[in-house]
Amino acid sequence: MKVVLQRVAHAQVVVEDEVVGSVGSGLLALVGLGHGDSQKDMEWMANKMVNLRIFPDDEGKMNRSVLDIEGGILAVSQFTLLADCRKGRRPSFVQAMHPEQANPMFDEFVLMLKAHKLPVETGQFGADMQVTLLNEGPVTIILDSEVIHS
Repeated sequence: MKVVLQRVAHAQVVVEDEVVGSVGSGLLALVGLGHGDSQKDMEWMANKMVNLRIFPDDEGKMNRSVLDIEGGILAVSQFTLLADCRKGRRPSFVQAMHPEQANPMFDEFVLMLKAHKLPVETGQFGADMQVTLLNEGPVTIILDSEVIHS
């Protein structure tokens, strides 16, 4: 499971000219699920995301989590995070979980985030989405649950 996490002042997802999800101060999480990702991966990722101290304290040091600032999370499913670009010029997505499996897992992951009592919104699974954001810092972190397996 891979997540590109961005600290944002605000972010939104638009599908067919309609805002389907938005967040003020908080996190934009682009979420990629791969073959072999499990409940354990999702639990680790949800806990890591909500507790990661990437928001500034009163002295400007990254010392607060999204929980501490009472921020929100905009989670957007993005299978392209699992792209393999080692060969040729076209990415391979064979490591990405098939949509029939990924969609319910993504929904379950969103419920895990919501269990932390934060506002959580999403994009629209499988749709052509336009994501806009104002990245603060900029702060962008790449998380990979593979670390729990090593």
